[in-house]
Amino acid sequence: MGSIDVSNFWQKADKYLMTTGVPFSPVVITRAKGTRLFDSSGRSILDFTSGQMSSLLGHSHPEIVEVVKQYVSELDHLLSNMISHPVIDLAERLAKVLPAPLQKSFFLNTGSESTEAAIKMAKYYTGNFEIVAFAASYHGLTQGSGSATYSAGRKRGGPCTPGQLAFPAPYAYRSPFRKADGSYDWETEMDYGWAMIDRQSVGSLAAFIMEPILSTGGILDLPEGYMQRMVAECKKRNMLVIMDEAQTGVGRTGHMFAFENDGIVPDILSLSKTLGCGLPLASVSTTAEIERGCKEAGFLWLTTHLNDPLTAAVGNKVLEIVERDGICRRATERGEQLRKGLLKLKEKYWCIGDVRGRGLLQGIEIIADAQTRAPGPDLGQAVSDRAMACGLSCNIVNLPGMGGVFRLAPPVTVTADEIEEGLQVLDEAFGYVLKTQKV
Repeated sequence: MGSIDVSNFWQKADKYLMTTGVPFSPVVITRAKGTRLFDSSGRSILDFTSGQMSSLLGHSHPEIVEVVKQYVSELDHLLSNMISHPVIDLAERLAKVLPAPLQKSFFLNTGSESTEAAIKMAKYYTGNFEIVAFAASYHGLTQGSGSATYSAGRKRGGPCTPGQLAFPAPYAYRSPFRKADGSYDWETEMDYGWAMIDRQSVGSLAAFIMEPILSTGGILDLPEGYMQRMVAECKKRNMLVIMDEAQTGVGRTGHMFAFENDGIVPDILSLSKTLGCGLPLASVSTTAEIERGCKEAGFLWLTTHLNDPLTAAVGNKVLEIVERDGICRRATERGEQLRKGLLKLKEKYWCIGDVRGRGLLQGIEIIADAQTRAPGPDLGQAVSDRAMACGLSCNIVNLPGMGGVFRLAPPVTVTADEIEEGLQVLDEAFGYVLKTQKV
């Protein structure tokens, strides 16, 4: 694609395109291939966010392209009650990689839709309506999923769905819960959290929806033992556990599903983003028992693109490639390389307060003061802008109460040389900003 008139492009954008609360990037991307984006001037940019954290296998993976070509010309979309071979093939393949007793799935479009459906299923199955979520959660912005999202998008939207309860997010770097030696006391924090839930509940607890790594909340990885204790507490209260693996699922963290690292199995699993490798595909998976209970209670979920064949064929190919090409192992290896490089940057630059994450989902928290650890969102944004100018796209999360947190999630097909290139750009960006700005 040739160069474009950028000034005319932005004039049209201002005139015709409604903004939705997310500032537009000043870079106009005209092509994407593998781990690279190309802007309107032909400049190459390393994509360390996998698009919207979705292009697990890189942009325009040749096998995905062929599947899309085939199905867009043969079998793209049907009446929602007409199931097809790609849908059954994906359901079967997903069941084979899911731990028992998870085996029953259906397919949707987005993460918000999958968590919305999962929450509704939990309400139908249990007959209860209270949903618990972490205080730094992000599960979507539709009514039910948005009501269970506490990290963003809650102001001025009117009443949330009744029965929403917030639980302290396991934010080890900033939690006030500390042991005598200064280490994070997540056990006491969890006791406190459940005490608050038990006091607030009206006796209708249905489910706890959670991310195994809270991404938008700041790449908060859960301490060892945390998830097993959490599941046990939910079982005590006859609550279902809904796992939202929009960003962590399908190999990115070094396991096919991030919850496997903790030795637990959720009652309902929501996948999206990575399952479609950049195409709109999401899934909800559960047990035969929960499906039975939902069916008896009259559960209904019907959307225009329920169980569409084209995207199902893509998801089937994604899972095939992930298994065949050892994507989990690649995520572990490249993730270790990325993390080591980030830790070296932390030693070099005082404004990097913390490095955390798992596999190829890593985060670095920027602080404005080394002693007080005051959040440094402006500094983080400046580094992000400089990195983009130098050819690296990385996502900065600026939320109230925390510093700017970089989310680094390159495609799992990223090479060792590309990891080093990205680290070099970050090194240059931090050095440049600290030299040129008063901090």
